[in-house]
Amino acid sequence: MTTKAAKKATRPARITESSGNVFADLGLPNPEQDLVKAQLTLQIHRIIEKRGLTQSQAGKILGVKQPHVSLLMRNRAGTFSVGRLMEFLTALGQDVEVTVRPTRREHGEMSVTLG
Repeated sequence: MTTKAAKKATRPARITESSGNVFADLGLPNPEQDLVKAQLTLQIHRIIEKRGLTQSQAGKILGVKQPHVSLLMRNRAGTFSVGRLMEFLTALGQDVEVTVRPTRREHGEMSVTLG
């Protein structure tokens, strides 16, 4: 006698290869911007963790209240612009460089390179 759980376990999983941008894969409207924001937010999170800062201490450095730092630490940067996230990084002692160059495609793309 087989159980329902055993039957489900034997079905092959449907796997779709990622494009490299989960936001594009989900069909969100601004996937490149969302990916850039996620990458910048992750870097902010790493710096705060590495320095052992509390959210209140980080908030003072960033010029925001602790609840906003809490959102950042949970990768919820939706309310912050890319520019504001870059300001947070400079407040944390990071150099931020933006490079603009021509593309051969109809539309350019956004990316973040972490050093």
